[in-house]
Amino acid sequence: MVILDGTIVNVALPSIQRDLGFSPSDLAWVVNAYLVPFGGLLLLSGRLGDLIGRKRVFIAGLSIFTTASLLCGVSQDPAMLLAARFVQGTGGAVTSAVTLGMVVTLFPQPKERAKAIGVYSFVQSAGGSMGLLAGGALTQTISWHWIFFVNVPIGIVAALSAGRVLASEHGVRFGKGTEVVGALLVTSALMLSVYTIVETTNYGWTSAHTLSFGAAALALLLAFVARQTKAPHPLLPLRLFRSRNVSGAMGIQALMVAGMFSFQFLCVLYLQKVLGFDEIHTGLGIFPVSVAIGALSLGLSPKLIARFGPRAVLLPGLSLITAGLAALGRVPAGGSYVVDVLPALLPLGIGFGLAMPSLATLAMSAATPQDSGIASGMFNTMQQIGSAFGLAVLSTLATSHTEALLGEGASTASALTGGYQLAFRIGSGLVAVALLLAATLLRSPATAQRPAAEEQPVAESAAR
Repeated sequence: MVILDGTIVNVALPSIQRDLGFSPSDLAWVVNAYLVPFGGLLLLSGRLGDLIGRKRVFIAGLSIFTTASLLCGVSQDPAMLLAARFVQGTGGAVTSAVTLGMVVTLFPQPKERAKAIGVYSFVQSAGGSMGLLAGGALTQTISWHWIFFVNVPIGIVAALSAGRVLASEHGVRFGKGTEVVGALLVTSALMLSVYTIVETTNYGWTSAHTLSFGAAALALLLAFVARQTKAPHPLLPLRLFRSRNVSGAMGIQALMVAGMFSFQFLCVLYLQKVLGFDEIHTGLGIFPVSVAIGALSLGLSPKLIARFGPRAVLLPGLSLITAGLAALGRVPAGGSYVVDVLPALLPLGIGFGLAMPSLATLAMSAATPQDSGIASGMFNTMQQIGSAFGLAVLSTLATSHTEALLGEGASTASALTGGYQLAFRIGSGLVAVALLLAATLLRSPATAQRPAAEEQPVAESAAR
């Protein structure tokens, strides 16, 4: 529900603009007002889960998100909708920051953990594609208000179920010198970073606005790191990054997600503006990716990870994503979905279904039960930063190239396609860099994980 809400609103933006009277410059903040708190609060929310209990934080986040969804649905003017979207992004961050931490805590054995992370990865990645289909269907058949109202019954059921099913947890260090200063520094740094990135579409990458806000975000982030080296109870234990697999997985994930956003955002535009698909057919057109991700994440990927280790599964996954994006970089202006688009979508779905569970396994490999919340928050933070960066860079480059082609006399369809092609190719390049880092930086297991070894303690598995 939380991931879906990041994309479901995109297809409803024209209806929201007409109904509430948004100006073109303000309309983007229907999306950005959700992204800024979401990206900025993940790290702090993950640590709060370690301090006061992940179940408490999870249910609190669900309650905030569900209430804010109701307020979004009843909004009657732009100010009310933007305020509610900010609160909704806050609830989404609080909820999602601790979910991966709960998964690795609930399933300590490698075999069961691989299955659980596969389910987690499927739900997370499929949410984006499902958002496009659900948003188009709800907006066309009822109204844009229902893209928010649909969250209310789901949120209530989820919160009640969590209260009954999940075991209660006690905080590990709450009240013992909790890092308030560090929390303020990192939250400010991350929010400012996301804000700076999303506003590059209006100000450009070399503008005084971007450079000054970016420098301020970097200064806050450096101050946070310096603070963590001296704090008796750091918000983010830097020892987590001593593992090459953990630190490498975080960076690789950011690059992979940045590249994949050229697909998630620009492929939708290609289907609608070049091939003439409506909202529902666009969602159906992207749906094969979700099917492929589900088939791999829920079935084959956990078995392969348990048998060969996450690095061995990650490498072919990144290779397939690189190839799929490169294939999209060749789509023609007069293309066909079946001939030109679908053959590229299948390797993208298969590759992501292999890569995402592998990266989640690597990123959480050094986390203890006391630190799983902050590790989960960090993993999700890198995903948000990567997606925001990828969307800003690739959409800017696509727009600039399209405008240049129009100035040279190209048709609208050809110019749009040329812009999308460039973005797809650069996205493929970003994932290719991630593949290179994975091949050179990540460590292979000493031996293949045989079925008999799958039941060994999680500490031994993480060491391998």
